[in-house]
Amino acid sequence: MVIHICLEWRKIAFCQCLNILDILFSVPKKFCTQTPRQSSDAWSLQTMKASREEKIYLRQKHRRTDVGTHNLHLLKKMEISVAEAEKRTGKNAVNMQETYTVYLIEMRPVDAASEGTNPVPDSLWRRYSEFELLRNYLLVTYPFLVVPPLPEKRAEFVWHKLSADNMDPDFVERRRVGLENFLLRVASHPDLSTDKIFYSFLTEENGWKETVFETGFQAKADSRLKALNATFRVKNPDKRFAEMKHYGDELQSVISQLLRVRARAADRLYGVYKVHGNYGRVFSEWSAIEKEMGDGLQSAGHHMDAYAASVDDILEEEEHYADQMKEYLFYADALRAVCRKHELTQYELEMAAQDLTSKKQQREELATGTIRTFSLKGVTSKLFGQETPEQREAKLKMLETQIEEGEELVKERNAECEEFVKSAWVDIERFKEQKDHDLREALISYAIMQISMCKKGIQVWNNAKECFSKM
Repeated sequence: MVIHICLEWRKIAFCQCLNILDILFSVPKKFCTQTPRQSSDAWSLQTMKASREEKIYLRQKHRRTDVGTHNLHLLKKMEISVAEAEKRTGKNAVNMQETYTVYLIEMRPVDAASEGTNPVPDSLWRRYSEFELLRNYLLVTYPFLVVPPLPEKRAEFVWHKLSADNMDPDFVERRRVGLENFLLRVASHPDLSTDKIFYSFLTEENGWKETVFETGFQAKADSRLKALNATFRVKNPDKRFAEMKHYGDELQSVISQLLRVRARAADRLYGVYKVHGNYGRVFSEWSAIEKEMGDGLQSAGHHMDAYAASVDDILEEEEHYADQMKEYLFYADALRAVCRKHELTQYELEMAAQDLTSKKQQREELATGTIRTFSLKGVTSKLFGQETPEQREAKLKMLETQIEEGEELVKERNAECEEFVKSAWVDIERFKEQKDHDLREALISYAIMQISMCKKGIQVWNNAKECFSKM
């Protein structure tokens, strides 16, 4: 009966997820790119037969090989991994004691593995804050690219048995996997993988921060107020970027809903499984007072205990899929950042064109002596008299110079905007293909895991039935 209630509840939760998934993949047709789909039947059969250890191995291999299928660049030459995490204690910038986590980055040549040798990898330790610094640099330096996100700094969308402490070993391990995935994403990107600062991040443990700050990237960063101002004041926004920005908002919203549904389902699932532990206890106590039925009840109790204990492994595996969804939750913000940068670029072009038009109007007014619009200049000329010919000539020369500079600025801004649109749209198309592939595979794998879990539940009750039949 408990299994029946659990399945009914999960059926309702699954229907809610389907409504969310309709929105998740409902990108406008002009944004969609068709990608070949792997046979889900063959893939399902392969995964269903795999043991838990094989599943973990295949999952890690899938993460390494499918990250960035377009252009492998650095990954063609080097294997990159975040091998382990270590807790340390030291003094911070204000000379206070703090506990923090560092992550070991390892690199080794790909050729070494193919040749059968196993050299000691180059390795160095990095803090999470250094990963943040690297990503901030990439965001500023490549504003036209959808820069891969970092894993969450603190746990979000957690169910009640999962710790939200950022020093919790399980959370640190999931973050380690996420940081490795970030490095693989960047190393497989056709543009980001060739960045010298990124390479020095992987190879130079000392002096790397100074090298980053020497680039002056912080001075180039746009303020939030400036970007917000551009959003509201731009007159001719590109419709494609406006629609993509709206899609980014919706993508973040539906993935958030999906993660909340999963967290609630995990809470309910944990409770249902642990109830089976009570079955095991009751059957064991009952077996002590029975002679002929004792062995059967005792065996059934053991099956129930094993079933109750299996929920920890199940929910641990679920967290892996939740982290994959979270990556695209944060990717949505990276997508919107590209759209906001385009708005700012377009706004600067419009301001330059508006200023040029104003200068040309001033030149015409000075040349003809007529003032078309109400201005402070018109009021002062009436109060204090007209300007002398020499003053007018000097102003005309200054305006001519400003107009020439303004025309050059408009040409420059226009070229920047066109180049931004061209580069950004190529990367957005790359991102969409990656997103469709990754989310499809993650959801298929999640469904396979749920099917496997339900089959195990049925098998437990079949085993219990056999125990009862032999009594």
